[in-house]
Parts: sequence; C-alpha cells; structure tokens
Amino acid sequence: QVQLVESGGGLVQAGGSLRLSCAASGRTFSTYAWFRQAPGKERAVVAAFWGSNGPIYYADSVKGRFTISRDNAKNTVYLQMNSLKPDDTAVYYCAVTTQSYYSSSLYFRNTYNYWGQGTQVTVSS
Repeated sequence: QVQLVESGGGLVQAGGSLRLSCAASGRTFSTYAWFRQAPGKERAVVAAFWGSNGPIYYADSVKGRFTISRDNAKNTVYLQMNSLKPDDTAVYYCAVTTQSYYSSSLYFRNTYNYWGQGTQVTVSS
C-alpha cells in the first residue's frame, strides 16, 4: 500500500526558509509533485519532477525561491523554500502518480493517484 508522509511545515517570518519532506513507501515513482492550497483558492502545483526523463517544473510564483530535490535511496522528495512571502501561506501536499511520462495532464490534481496528509506553512509579515 502506498503511503506518503509529509513533514517540515510550520510558522516562519517573511524572508525565512523551510524545508518540506515527503517520504513515500509501498513503491517508487518517477513523477512527484508538490501542490499547495490557500484558503479559498484552488489546489495548484508549485514544483514537480515530471516523469523519469521529464522536466522539473516550478510555478512562476516560486521560481528562484523554491527547489525540489529527491533522494532515491530514501524514496523521499524535498521542497526547499527560501525567501518565503506571506502569499506562500498554504497547506502543502505531496502527490505522486503512476504516470511516468510528461503530459499537460500533470498540471491537474486529478492525475495524481496518491496524496500526503498535507502540512501547513504559515508565513508572517
């Protein structure tokens, strides 16, 4: 059974940093994504490894500030978040899909088969 366990959220002042972790168990995946959802907003992808040989994706709003990385030996994906802004406040979710190739469907939450429990990130001004 696949399980995704997230950790690393919290409260930080604007300009600070946090690192989120997502440990997967049950099987390995080639496509991992980090989504976030703020109150009243849609859940949207912010960073992703899209497929075995696909691109690394960053939303425009986080480019240059967030970095996604992975440790294959630990089956864990990370999201390093620097220069955090109040607008980054949201619940962050790790998600995986059995789809191993890139397509535009990877932008959409329905493509993902498994989700973590979510971790709250709050950035104060």
